[in-house]
Amino acid sequence: MLLFQTRRLSNERNQKKRRTCVAVFQLAAFSLLTNCMQPTDLGPSASPNRPWTDDGQPNADFSVSGGIGEPSQSAEVTSGRTYDMAQLIDLGQKSHPSTRIAWEQARQAAAGVGIVEGTFLPVITANVIGGFQDVVTPLPNLRGDTTYVETRAQGIVPNIALQWLLFDFGERQAWKASAEQAAYAANVNFNGTHQALIYNISRSYHQYGAAQQNLSIAQQAMKNSLKIQEAAEARYANGVGTSIEKAQAKQLVAQAKLRLVLAEDGLSDAYQDLLGAVGIAPRSKIKISSAWNRNLPKARALPTDQLIESALSRRPDVLASYAMVEASEANELAAEAAFRPKVFLGAVVADNNGRIQTGALSGVGLQNTTTGVVVGASIPIYDGQIRENRRRQAQSETAAARAAHEQTMNAAAREIILASNALTSALAAHEAASEVRSAAQVTHDAAFEAFNNGLGTMTDLTAAEDVLLDASQAQADAHASALIAASSMAFALGNMTSHSAAARAVQ
Repeated sequence: MLLFQTRRLSNERNQKKRRTCVAVFQLAAFSLLTNCMQPTDLGPSASPNRPWTDDGQPNADFSVSGGIGEPSQSAEVTSGRTYDMAQLIDLGQKSHPSTRIAWEQARQAAAGVGIVEGTFLPVITANVIGGFQDVVTPLPNLRGDTTYVETRAQGIVPNIALQWLLFDFGERQAWKASAEQAAYAANVNFNGTHQALIYNISRSYHQYGAAQQNLSIAQQAMKNSLKIQEAAEARYANGVGTSIEKAQAKQLVAQAKLRLVLAEDGLSDAYQDLLGAVGIAPRSKIKISSAWNRNLPKARALPTDQLIESALSRRPDVLASYAMVEASEANELAAEAAFRPKVFLGAVVADNNGRIQTGALSGVGLQNTTTGVVVGASIPIYDGQIRENRRRQAQSETAAARAAHEQTMNAAAREIILASNALTSALAAHEAASEVRSAAQVTHDAAFEAFNNGLGTMTDLTAAEDVLLDASQAQADAHASALIAASSMAFALGNMTSHSAAARAVQ
């Protein structure tokens, strides 16, 4: 009866231990599910072609003309189709590798947040230990000899173990804050990549338009030189002109041919530069609409301090640099918390199935269950200055991040002022170049008429032709420079957020 009661009490203790361990594992599982169901706003955009917003909602910025589903490696390019600037931007956002690179970096940063969040949860492992052990024991017998008794123990012990860090004075929370700031920086950098892509396509598009206009000017100069050559040969045939004038006219034609070849080469280079900005294959054959007839924006006053401050508050590079300051400060807090104790919880449930046999005796089977729950604290005392050096490193990184943020803000403000000055100068240069070209056209027409009627000289006509050519090219370059300066101004202000914004920038 006593033996039966003892066994019953032992079974009750084991059942109580099991219930305790089961409760611990249930608590861990509940915590795991609760944390996994918590939403996060720091995930990346749905695809490389869509912008990121901090509320997780779709945004009209960086929109494209067609709907976008799953990320694609490249967009379809229609050979022979004529693309305008908005369509090229739409194509670039689907095709350019830079958006996919920035998107993947944002995904990596979001995964970093998930890694840190996982440290708040318990670690549960399933383990199996199996093996055998032979023990040989020398025993003296009655005859004075030594008898060797061999004992073999073998078995398998499966177990489930739990490790849970309960409290660490905010170290993991600091790491989480740092990871969240890094994810935020990666997301705004992703948006900044889209803005830079839109700006680069706009700039290359306007440069291509200038190359188109230069080719048109070179073609017109070729026509003018042929007309001059025809007039010089007619004068020479009628005995009015001279062989020098005929040679000079031939020289004008040769120079015009050279200008035409250089203009065609410049157009080819500008075409490849535009394809590279869009991110499509260099052998693509597409047509591009001209930007020559696009109206120029009006001159603007110098940006005020309020405008600059508003622009800095939305520029991705400034936002990202400030987020890195916040991340560095969080890393510093984590380095400080490493000097403090940590409280942890451990639990194990194990089942021992084994057998032991001694000498020639029959083997005895062993079966028992082990359960246990422990709570402990770990207090760091000495680690060879590792934590101290990590704290110094974190402090240095914070100081460097603050300096980098200040540098970024100053550079951004300077870019805004320089872009405003460039736009004002480009508009003034275009106005002056247009006046010069009008006057040069009148002079050229009069000089040609006089030469054709025998009242002017080839020297005057050649000079008028050169002035008209220079004035036409200056006007075309000033027109493109003004469009590029307007795009640069929008980009510096952080307004280059879509192809419609790129179009408004030059209106």
